[in-house]
Amino acid sequence: MKVLAINSSPRMDKGNTAMILNPFLEGMKEAGAEVELFYTSKLKIHPCTGEFNCWLKTPGKCLHNDDMNLLYPRIDTADVIVFATPVYVDGVTGPMKNLMDRIIPLAHPFFELRDEHCRHPQRGDTRARKFVLVSNCGFWEKDNFDPLLVHMKAVCINLSVEFAGALLRPHGGAMAVMLKSGAPINDVFEAAKEAGCQLVKEGEMSQETLDIVSRELLPRDMYIQILNQHFRQSLEALEK
Repeated sequence: MKVLAINSSPRMDKGNTAMILNPFLEGMKEAGAEVELFYTSKLKIHPCTGEFNCWLKTPGKCLHNDDMNLLYPRIDTADVIVFATPVYVDGVTGPMKNLMDRIIPLAHPFFELRDEHCRHPQRGDTRARKFVLVSNCGFWEKDNFDPLLVHMKAVCINLSVEFAGALLRPHGGAMAVMLKSGAPINDVFEAAKEAGCQLVKEGEMSQETLDIVSRELLPRDMYIQILNQHFRQSLEALEK
């Protein structure tokens, strides 16, 4: 199994998103998958300019000569693509959105009906693929991921791929605080790793495992108090 993972957190492997993504990918590797990880912060990807060259003038090829050329062949051969992003204004980060917009050369400009809905036919290898979402949110409630989930599931329908599930970490800002204090949250990271193993070995992730990844870490009022105190201290340090 070939896995392409893309982490769009500007903090890359130092961020809260990576704290869930990395054990997930480790579990996939241990189960026998071949995993490649890219960071959008290290890639040069121009935004789509909507001129349709990739559909009309140079079919299947974008006019931009940038690092998407590294990703196109990997997207085409991947069995699983993992989109990892913190929640930014109820969606993915800007660099991740640029990358997702630039997938359009992999589709034909024509229209077809699939399940009584207009879609674009796909170019290249149309074998079964899976998309996975890994996301972290600073807000406490899990429903803050709802807009992002709707978007990702719509992308999967449009691209004729399976949405294999999501590893969601609400109130992610609590993880570093709790690790520093020695609080028992290793089960969250172990569940992320187990989800990776399950996806490779069984083709799916159990809801029970995903629920552990998303479990409550501390009460909401306490979380708000801790985060507000952290930001006050940061502001005071900047003012000195």
